[in-house]
This record gives sequence, structure tokens and C-alpha cells, in this order.
Amino acid sequence: MDTVAQANDQIHQTPLSNDEEVFDLLDILLVLTRNRRMIGLATLVSLIAGIVLSLLLKPSFTATAIILPPQQSSSSSALLGQLGSLASLGGGSAASLGLKTPGDMYVGILQSRTIADDVIAKFNLRDIYKEKKAEDTRKALKSHTEIEVGKDGLIRISVTDHDPNRASDITNGYVSELYKMNSHLAITEAAQRRVFFDEQLDSEKKALAAAEEDLRVTEQKTGLIQLSGQAQMIIQTIAQLRAEIASREVQLQSIRTFATDQNPQVAVLTGEISTMRQQFAKLENDQQRQVQPGNTPAGRIPEDSLEYARKLREVKYHETLFDLLSRQYEAARIDEAKSAPVIQVVDYAVPPDKRSGPKRALILAVFIAVGFGLASAKVFVEDAIRRVQQIPTQAAKMQDLFSQFRRKY
Repeated sequence: MDTVAQANDQIHQTPLSNDEEVFDLLDILLVLTRNRRMIGLATLVSLIAGIVLSLLLKPSFTATAIILPPQQSSSSSALLGQLGSLASLGGGSAASLGLKTPGDMYVGILQSRTIADDVIAKFNLRDIYKEKKAEDTRKALKSHTEIEVGKDGLIRISVTDHDPNRASDITNGYVSELYKMNSHLAITEAAQRRVFFDEQLDSEKKALAAAEEDLRVTEQKTGLIQLSGQAQMIIQTIAQLRAEIASREVQLQSIRTFATDQNPQVAVLTGEISTMRQQFAKLENDQQRQVQPGNTPAGRIPEDSLEYARKLREVKYHETLFDLLSRQYEAARIDEAKSAPVIQVVDYAVPPDKRSGPKRALILAVFIAVGFGLASAKVFVEDAIRRVQQIPTQAAKMQDLFSQFRRKY
């Protein structure tokens, strides 16, 4: 009989163990219900504190300006278009130079330290933000500013401030400083290219004068030599091809001032130069067979004729290269005189008439959650302590723990 009774007890106890989670949930609801007044009061107090705080906080206003950046760098485009034969190499877009988009580049300029310092000085933000150090003022300005490129390619500049007029003024100040910086960078780049080509042109002018003098001396020494028509044509072709090679090498050197060897334009120019060099070598071999006075057989070309042909070819080469460099120099000079790439302002910032903060609904929701959470945690801790105290051994341990804590602190 005892065995049967024990079995029945186990059968009756089994459902209870399966429903432990249900009883735990009921215990939680019971604790919350038993202390509902205290929890409700704590939540109400927290709600009132949130309302008071949201009313005490100063309202903030956000002004936004929208600009459309240039889709192509004019200076890079002009550099690639200076020789008509190279106009199809790529157009000089910002993407081909390794940049993501023009918008990304201008966002980087807007976030630069130079523009931040100019905006801070223009609006006396160090006093407004009550910061003593320049770096702290920049961080404060950055925390009030948001600059991003949208999927539509437009740049949005947003500034938040307690004064709506000041918010719009600072936002438009960013636009104004971007204009200045853009113009300065464009002029600086164009001036650097102009100086570069000016130096190359001056050097080539001296080389041309020296080549002409060498030809004059050779003519006086050997007399005027009449070459065959085909030989003269080959000499002219060789000179032009050599000048084209030199011109492309100068352009490659100029591009490498702002691009790496992995740049597509560098690769294209390098390939063209290699092809031209092969053509140049072939033409030089043809010239050796064609440069002869009258009907002198090949292999018996007088040294004077060969020397004259070389001097003439050198003069033609420097004349052609001087002409190409002159055109590139003029293009750089015109580019320097041009204005910077136009930044179009889609929307100037205006003083906002609706506040952007503080977000009172969010503040109240946070305070309600915190009040309810703290009150609930308190009642659950008290309930747990009460349950432990009902077990003699656990109560003794807790009493000893409290005693140790009091003696120590």
C-alpha cells in the first residue's frame, strides 16, 4: 500500500513540475499586482520628472542647405583635352581619378579643419559654445553639424542650434566657405600646371635655338644638301612622331603629380608611348635607307649627308614639340583664368519655424520605462529577500552577510 501511495504522489507531482514556468509567470504577475500602487506612483513621478525636464530644455532648431556639386573637374578635363589626339582618353572625371563621386570629395572639403576654423571665427562660436580650446570648439561644431551625400547626389548641410537665425546663418556660412575653398583649390591647381608647362616651354625654346645653331654650322661646313623628297618626308614624320612622344611624356609627368601608376589614364598614355616608340624605331631604319644625295647606293652614304639629315631632323623635332607645348601652356593659362567649377545651391538655409528638439515624446517614453523598470526591480528584490528569509538556513546566511557588510562599511 505504501508503494501505491508513493506512486500516486509521484503521478500528482509530475504535472506540477511541467507547469513550473506557468507558476513562475503567475508569481511575477502576483508580485506586480501586489505592489501596483508603489509601481504606479514611481512611474508617475518619473513621468512628471520627464515632463519638467522636457519643458526646461531649450528648444533646438535645424536649418538645412542643399547644394549640387560639379559633376566633373574642369581643370582635369582641360588637362586631358589639351591635345586633340588625346581627347578620347577618358574626359578626366573624378571617378577615373580614384574618387567615389564629386559629392564625396566636397563633403570631405566641408568637413576639413580649414573650413571649420573659418566658420568658427566668422560666427564667434568659441564664445557661443563656451569652449576655451580650438579643438573642443571644432568638436562642438561637428556635433551640431551633419553633412551627407544623398542617393540623388545632392549634398545636404544641416546645422542645429538653439537660435533658428544662427542655425541658418551657420549653414549658409558653410556654403560660402565651400565657394571660397573651391575657387582657391581650382586656381592653385591651374597655376601649378601653368608653371609646369611654362618651365617645359622655356627649356624647349633653348633646345630649339641650340638645334637651329647646330644645323646652321653644319650647312656652313658641308654646304646646302638637297635630300630626296621621300627622305625629307621621312625626316618630317620622324620629327613629328618624336615630338608627339615627348608631348605625351610631358603630359604623363603632369598627370602623375596627382595620380598613381594604377590610374587608367596613366596606363593608356604608357601604352601609347610604347607603341609610338616602336613606330619611331621603324621610321629611323627607313630613314637610314632613304637619306642619300642623288643616286648614291645605300651603304655608301656620305657622312656629311647623314650628319645634315640628323641635324635637320633635330630641328624639326624641336619645332614640333615647341608648338605642342605652346598649345598646352595656353590651355593651362586659359584654365587658370577661368572660374572654379560651379557649385549650384539648390536650397539656401532659412530660419526654421519648427523646432527639431528636444523630442519630448521620446524623453517621456524613456522616463516612463526607467521609472517602471526601477520600481519593478525594487519590488522583485524585496520579494526575493522575503522568500529567502522564510528558509532558516538561507536567512542565517543573509543575516551574516548583512553583518559583515555593516562592519566593513
